[in-house]
Amino acid sequence: MNRSMELDPRNVTSEPTNSAGKEKREVASKLSSPSLHSMDSGFFERGIKTMLSIRKSKRSLNKEKEKEGTGTWKGKRLSLRFSKSYEKETTICNGVQEVSEKIQAEPIQGKPLSVMEINELIQKRQLLEAFASVKYLEDETITERDAEKYKDNPQEFVRKSKDVDLLYNSITNVIQAIVVGTLEHPTVEDTMLTSLVTLIAYEEAAHPNTGNAGGPGSDLLGMPRKWKEVWREAINESARKRVLRVPMALKEEDSSWLNLHLGFLQKHLSEDLLKVKLSVKKCYPEEYQVCDMYVEAFHKAIASHLQDLSQRPLEFNEIYTLLNWVANTYCSELFLGNPDLKPEVKTENLSLLLTPAVWDKLKNDYITSAKGKIKSYFGNILRLEVTEKWEKEVYPEVKENLYQSSLSLDIQTIIGEHMKISRAISRSLETKMLELCLAELREFIPRFEEEFVAWSTARDSPIFAPYFVAYINNFHDLLSGLEAMFQVNTEELQKILAALTRNFTSIFLNELRKKAQPLLKKILTKDWILSIERPDSLASAVSQFSEHLQHMREPLGQELLRDVHKYVVREYIMLVIKPRWKMNRETRQRVSNRMNQEARIIHNTLIDQGSDADWLVPAIHHIANIIGEKKKDKIKEYIKDLCQDYPDIRKEHFMAILALRGLGRTRRAAIFRQGYRVPGSHDGGEGSTLFSEIDVPVITSCF
Repeated sequence: MNRSMELDPRNVTSEPTNSAGKEKREVASKLSSPSLHSMDSGFFERGIKTMLSIRKSKRSLNKEKEKEGTGTWKGKRLSLRFSKSYEKETTICNGVQEVSEKIQAEPIQGKPLSVMEINELIQKRQLLEAFASVKYLEDETITERDAEKYKDNPQEFVRKSKDVDLLYNSITNVIQAIVVGTLEHPTVEDTMLTSLVTLIAYEEAAHPNTGNAGGPGSDLLGMPRKWKEVWREAINESARKRVLRVPMALKEEDSSWLNLHLGFLQKHLSEDLLKVKLSVKKCYPEEYQVCDMYVEAFHKAIASHLQDLSQRPLEFNEIYTLLNWVANTYCSELFLGNPDLKPEVKTENLSLLLTPAVWDKLKNDYITSAKGKIKSYFGNILRLEVTEKWEKEVYPEVKENLYQSSLSLDIQTIIGEHMKISRAISRSLETKMLELCLAELREFIPRFEEEFVAWSTARDSPIFAPYFVAYINNFHDLLSGLEAMFQVNTEELQKILAALTRNFTSIFLNELRKKAQPLLKKILTKDWILSIERPDSLASAVSQFSEHLQHMREPLGQELLRDVHKYVVREYIMLVIKPRWKMNRETRQRVSNRMNQEARIIHNTLIDQGSDADWLVPAIHHIANIIGEKKKDKIKEYIKDLCQDYPDIRKEHFMAILALRGLGRTRRAAIFRQGYRVPGSHDGGEGSTLFSEIDVPVITSCF
């Protein structure tokens, strides 16, 4: 049965004996015997009965003063006792029984043993008996020094003084070994620890904090050995060794080496602290504050160990693991804050685990390392777009009638996750992470644009237009998502995305021109007039691009569809009024019919796809009617319609259209004067201008 016993070293005193003839000291057999250190169930009762004390009386005190005054007392023996009877609370270790009784310590006397014999006692860890004998030897040497016995042989005094010092140092080493080894064994040696407390109390009483001046080597005699400080330092050393003994795999063997190591650290040290609470604490008096001592020791050992780890070349995940463990695990219920350790283990007054300088360095290293990580993540997004979508020509998904790509979600997820884990460390780190992600995003978007342009230029792919629309949608979603989720100023990002949108739109229109121009150039050719070319061929080519704009987010989709609609009509008219050979009546009729037919197909297709530019519909029909009209008087009416519907049309446009009808210069001028009306103001704005964007061809005399 384990037992504990409390001593108050402040109440322990030493005094010389009142008989100079008694130079030898006797050690109480039960305290000095090996059985003191056993687990025998009778230890507590025997320990109570053999407590060391001196029955101090006024008479003995007076005699002591007289003898000290003469300075001639021949011997001094270790005589330790509590200065008065006091009530001692003793706790049986199983926590079931508590007994309060008055204890009076009985005297203990040291034996005059040789240095080797004392050393054997020390090695056997019979420390109380060994201490009493060393103290006897020390007192004897002091007495002989005071009697000037070594006046003619000072070397002998130095030798004996050194013997005393070496023996005390040997006891010190054993004390250190006992404390350092306390947590090494499955069970705690209660008796050894309680006797250690007794020993420390005896030493403090035997060596009060006063000097013993006189003679060479005198500083070694009577000096306080400060074994309680040795005990504290041994606890620190024990904690240091326990921390360094925690398993740690090589980085080359396991990429999760640090995470595993910190897991082992909290597991093993939690077990150690629980052992301190349940088994070690009861072996010490309350004043030792043993739990606080061990917590502080482990705290310092862990801090030193983590500082060493922080000096290693750590990767991003490893730096985060270390930061997160310090910020969120160390004082949490997973470790020091575990309910099983409370209330003995307190974390409120612990110093910072890492110094501000080390902590700031780790955070800076974390951000520096994150830069490459975020760049790599964005690079992987681009790589997957190329390999899994563009090269395999996989069409984008349609959600709520909009083309979608995972691009925006992937980017926001990466930013959100890194901000989340950074916020778990500190708010300042979260802010720095957001700034880093946005900086990397600003670099990524132009890189993405360049890659997409290069791919679309290198191959004629049917998925170009769908992904053009999907990416415009996604970058719009990205902007709104960043603003909503992270409350960031996206002004600079908006400029970058506006430039990307313009560039993408320009590429889109260029690709549209590549498809439409060959067909537009066939207008008024022989094959075109003879209807060898399909009348819907131009609309079909344009539709390959325009049909996807209905899946673009508004208002950009509608604006771009208007631009496509205007482009087709403008280019069509420009090629129609281009000077050509003179046509006979039959040919003019064929041309008129073909133009009306194609105009209907083009307009119906684009209107069905969502174009609201219905004001463009009459333009080609008016010109077709002028070309095919047999009665010259009716031509004047069509000219009036053109003036009314398109106020930006100029005289040069009319002259070119009438020349295509086959009218001579004089007749053209006469009809124009009769049909032309000065256009009034119109509120169509820039969007309703058409002919002002059409260059007027040079009319040659053959017409």
